[in-house]
Amino acid sequence: MNILFLEYPKCSTCQKAKKWLDAHNLSYTDRHIKEQNPSIDELKLWHEKSGLDIKKFFNTSGMLYKEMALKDKLPSMSLQEQYTLLATDGMLVKRPLIITDTAVLVGFKEAEWEKELLNE
Repeated sequence: MNILFLEYPKCSTCQKAKKWLDAHNLSYTDRHIKEQNPSIDELKLWHEKSGLDIKKFFNTSGMLYKEMALKDKLPSMSLQEQYTLLATDGMLVKRPLIITDTAVLVGFKEAEWEKELLNE
């Protein structure tokens, strides 16, 4: 199984998720979400594959999200505008993100990760 792990190394949740991956001997490709933010095309593909609401891809607890008052702006933005906005800065994107051939996991929810990554 190919696993792409997008993280912000200073994020404590990302550190916890990485330890979980390592503890379960899962090999993955690590990508720093701030240095290599996801492209519009990647975000569109991942969003469609996930089946989640696009809002789940936003880091709603992040400073940038709050500074930009996105809570109020997102509802009136088109999906394409939201992809474009997410692609401008990796800090806007909820992390960690796991991308596999069959799934997209947003945030670290251990039970969800176990189900998707260990029961293949």
